[in-house]
Parts: sequence; structure tokens; C-alpha cells
Amino acid sequence: MRPLLTYLFVLCLSGPLFAKPNIVIIVADDLGYADMGFKGAPIDTPSLDRLAEEGLELSRFYTAPICSPTRAALMTGRNPIRLGVAYSVILPWDSGGVHTDERFMSEAFQDAGYQTALFGKWHLGHAQQPFHPNARGFDHFYGHLHTETGYYPPYQLLGGVDFQRNGETIMEEGYETFLLADRASEWIKQRDPEKPFFLYLPFLAPHEPLQAPEALVEKYKDLKDERAAGRSPSDQVGGMFRAVIPSRRPLYAAVVDAMDQAIGRVLSTLDQEGLSEDTIVLFFSDNGATRVPSRGGGDNAPLRGGKAETYEGGIRVAALMRWPARLPAGKEYPHMMAVMDVWPTLAAATGVEVDAEFDLDGLNVLDGLLGLEPVRRDEPLVFGSEIPRYGSFNFAAIEQRWKLVQFVEQDLTQTRVRNELYDLSQDLGEYNDVAPEHPQLVERLANDIRRWRSLHPINGVRARIAAPPGWRPPLDWASYPRHNDTLQEEPATSMAPNAASEYLLDRMLDERGRIIYNCEPPLWLGGYCNPLNR
Repeated sequence: MRPLLTYLFVLCLSGPLFAKPNIVIIVADDLGYADMGFKGAPIDTPSLDRLAEEGLELSRFYTAPICSPTRAALMTGRNPIRLGVAYSVILPWDSGGVHTDERFMSEAFQDAGYQTALFGKWHLGHAQQPFHPNARGFDHFYGHLHTETGYYPPYQLLGGVDFQRNGETIMEEGYETFLLADRASEWIKQRDPEKPFFLYLPFLAPHEPLQAPEALVEKYKDLKDERAAGRSPSDQVGGMFRAVIPSRRPLYAAVVDAMDQAIGRVLSTLDQEGLSEDTIVLFFSDNGATRVPSRGGGDNAPLRGGKAETYEGGIRVAALMRWPARLPAGKEYPHMMAVMDVWPTLAAATGVEVDAEFDLDGLNVLDGLLGLEPVRRDEPLVFGSEIPRYGSFNFAAIEQRWKLVQFVEQDLTQTRVRNELYDLSQDLGEYNDVAPEHPQLVERLANDIRRWRSLHPINGVRARIAAPPGWRPPLDWASYPRHNDTLQEEPATSMAPNAASEYLLDRMLDERGRIIYNCEPPLWLGGYCNPLNR
């Protein structure tokens, strides 16, 4: 009897010790790799500095070079090329989003009993209700379906209002960055304390259009722009205008400062509620800072390039992770981690079941984070972008120290390909192209890029930055999604009359793209999709 009582006593005590940790994911939009105070930036970021001091700096954290692909990979743990969200962002006139067969990690946390909320920018589908945040695992949504809505009312995109709470339009006065933090803090305070929570806080900041409270604008008005050249295509394009375009650096610094203050409000709320010790806080930027002279004002030093480019400055981003109960403090994790790895890693940390229909591409790197050791990655990381020029692609395939950067230009009568190879262990700034010295490595990594591209659904997003002729935007984006009761139950596939012809059409396309979703044709089927994996 005594051993049984002892066991029951220990079991009662073990409840709080083994409670699932809370999750807070904070995403900046276009933050520079070097734009944090602890990195030496001339911008006050005490909140981010605190996260670095109390947690890990993830100094080799990779994302897609543009926004929607990163967010899609974060939510699904899958490579965005499979999702059809890799080459471009989801644009206002796009009717699609991330396939509803894909399981978002917010859905898994919700199913596991977590309270879930999103405060900020979505950018993962807006035309139909199945793509809406409230349909993808979020109990509560406060924010924007799109981007570039501005930081003050009326929060418009293409002239239509884009600010809502759970599908209902709102028009709150105030500075958007502070509103997001204040509403997130209120939600934490009003939560059910008996249940863990999953909070997603994707800021618009410091994305264009740059706007900040007047006091912060005044604070940084005399900040000198001492950034080194980014050595990127956008630098070359804008070079002739640099002398006449005022630097965006002072206003950008004000926007970053405001975002850091907002993050500080959320961290203070965690402190006040006694939640900091066992709450995982992950912070990262969705891509590097833009280097276009007329936009942004971020600094990716010592990395080359910026947003929309696959040089390191576009895809290696500022990232921090704090979990005082388990992670070491004040350390650096210098090994590769990708945005696709976040979901499987958080699943391991919380014990939440992934339970997804499709295999994840991301890796569980929790043991690596705990021991500061690298986690084996059997395949190279591949990223790409077509923004902003239609038919102008740039790619990267990264295999530990080696990185291939590939440019593909598609004209009306020809396609030009250029490959550059860098040894990142010796050349972090990508100064020395060693492609001529390693032709076999170049060929192998180029083949990896080609195979990656072949997975793209043929009607996935592309750089169609102009609206379809005659398309008219709505007056109110909250009313734009078609509701479920107006839609058929099953997602459409293609115009093929039956499954047999669909498989034939998919085979005919070969590496040009996929008709059948999530198809990766195995060699043993002669290039046809495997019906068992559909």
C-alpha cells in the first residue's frame, strides 16, 4: 500500500512539473540581420537584447527570401515549393492560399487543448473562408489579411479597409504596432489559466510603408546612414538614384524601436503573469531587410544582398529563442536551422502530435538546441524567389559549408542560367565565387534546385505583381472571403475529366510542375505520381 501512496503522491506533484509550455512566436517583417542593439546597431532594442541574454541567438536561421513562403513553411513544417507558395507572395488578386489538406501547427495546438490566437499580419490566403486564420486553428484573430496596410487608420490595402477581429471590421485608433502588443497582452491576461496557449504575433514592422510615432521619428532624425553596400542586384539598379533619394535609415530605426517596445510589453505581461520561465518565445524576421534605396532602411551586414534575393542577406535572418526552463541562456546556436524546422521542434518540446496528412520537410532540432550541437540534415536547403520581375528567378541550395546561388532569366526566346558557388565556412560575405574550381559540386547542387522546382504546383503563386485586367478590389477585405456555405466541399484539382487523364497530364508536364498536389514522381513508376501517396 505504501508504494502505491508514494506513487500517487509523486503523480500529483508531477502535474505542474510536466505541464505543456506556452508558445509565443514573434515575427518581424523585413528586419535586417544586424539591426539589433546587441549586434551593435545604432537602434535601441532592449527587449530583443533581453531575449538574446536570456536565451539563444540562432545565428544561422534560414527563411525564404520573401514573406508568404516563410509564413507558409512556419505554419506547415513543409517546404513552400510543395505548397505552391515559393516564388512570390500571395497577392491581393490571388484566389488561392495554402491547401486546406495541409495541417497548420495552430490546428494541432488547438486540437491538443491549447488556446490559440493571432495578432498581426496573415498573408496566407484571403479569398475563401477555408484560408482564413479562424479556419486554420486560431480561436482569435486580430489584424490584417494582407501586408502594407499602414501603421495608422484607415489601414487600407488598394483602397480597401484591411483590419479585423474574427471576420468583423474594426477601426481602432492608435499605432498598429502598439495595438497588436496591447491586444496580445490583454488576451494573455484574460486566458484560461488552466490551459496552455499558443500565441502568434507577426508584426508588420519594419515593412513599408514606414511610419512611427512622432517622438521616435524625432529621436532618430539625425541618424547617419553608415551602412556598407549590400552588393546585391537591387543596389546596382538603384545606384543612380542613391544621391537624390533621402535615406530611409532614420525612419526605419524609429519603426524598429517601436516594434521592440511592443515586444517589451508582451514580455512584461509574461513576467507579471508568472509565465516567463516555461514559455517558449521564438523571434525571427520573415526575410532579410530590403536593399532597394527607395524602400526600407535595414542592414544585413556582414551578409550580402537582401530581401527577395538568395544571397545570405535575404535568407539568413535575425532569430532568437528563449525557454528559461530548458534552454541555456546567453549562448549562440551557430548551426543550420530553417523555418520549416520550427513546427517539428515545437512539437517535440510540447509533446503535441503533428498528425499531418503529408510528411514534414522540417527537422526536429530540439536536442541540438539543448546541447548546442548540429542536427544532421541529409538534404540541402533550397530557396527561391521570382519577385519582382516575372521570369527572373534566383535560387540557393545550401549544404552545410557549400552554397550554390543560381540565377535563371527567362526571355521570350531563350533562358540564361548563371551559377555561383561559395564556401560559407571561409566566405560568409559571399565575395569569392569558386564555381570554376568545383564543377561536379555545382552540377550536383544545380540538380537539387531543378528537382526542387519540379515539385511546384503549376498554378502556384508567381510574380504577377499587376492585377488581372479589370479586376476590382473590395471596399472591405473582411467581407471578401467567400463563406463555406457558398463553396463546394472538396478542393478542385484540374480540368482533367478523370483521374486517369489527370495522371497522364501530370506525367506530360514532367519537371515543369505538378498538376497532382504533393506529387513527387518516383523513378520506379516511370515518372508518374504514386496513387498511394495522393
